[in-house]
Amino acid sequence: MSGLAWITGRNSVLEALRAGRKIEKIYIASSPHGAALQEIMSLAKAAHIVVEERDRKALDRLVPQQRHQGVAAQAQPIAMTSWETCAATAARRGEVPFFVLLDGIEDVHNMGAIIRTAECAGAHAVLIPKRHSAPINETVGKTSAGAVEYMPLVSIGNTTQVLKALKKAGFWIIGADMNGEADYFHTDMTMPLVLVIGNEGKGISRLVKENCDILVQIPMFGHVNSLNASVAAALLIYETVRQRGIGTEK
Repeated sequence: MSGLAWITGRNSVLEALRAGRKIEKIYIASSPHGAALQEIMSLAKAAHIVVEERDRKALDRLVPQQRHQGVAAQAQPIAMTSWETCAATAARRGEVPFFVLLDGIEDVHNMGAIIRTAECAGAHAVLIPKRHSAPINETVGKTSAGAVEYMPLVSIGNTTQVLKALKKAGFWIIGADMNGEADYFHTDMTMPLVLVIGNEGKGISRLVKENCDILVQIPMFGHVNSLNASVAAALLIYETVRQRGIGTEK
């Protein structure tokens, strides 16, 4: 079972099944009840996934310190993709590509929350550097409310090289910075875009900042001069959605 990842909680396991994630085995508490668990068992049966009943103490031992809600699954890790594939998907849909790059997001809850917002907003990819980033683990999956199963994730090595390649492909790089030269709602975000969200405390790294076309700030009017990274990301992501008019016809 080495190399497999745990998925715990009814919603997380259910979304993984719905998304077609490769699951090796599902453990369910004895005498399962509730609509979610029944759907999990039904989907597992249809996908020929082994379901094994265990008492709750046994589940506690399998996934210690996790709120499993009576269900845990062992699955293949989240599959990563390439930004080129995501850009091609956007082009095929006739959409202007929109990526979110997480520069040094090390808190798993922020990582999960940003992935959730990006998926809800219809972003085409979340780019995650291999170094100085939170792992895509069970906590990220749960915080994302299952969005990790649907949001294309791109693992990148040298961030500055990737940004340069994206620029050559026609993308604009906009970074969120407390000292940005423009307010975010006065900045055009309708072009092919990479939105860079920086570290929870230090912000965007120097080399990444140098490769941004523009740095934008979120105006602060209170005594506290900064926002949580996931909150800042949500504001900027949905400003992009607003400017592009996505969903306004509904």
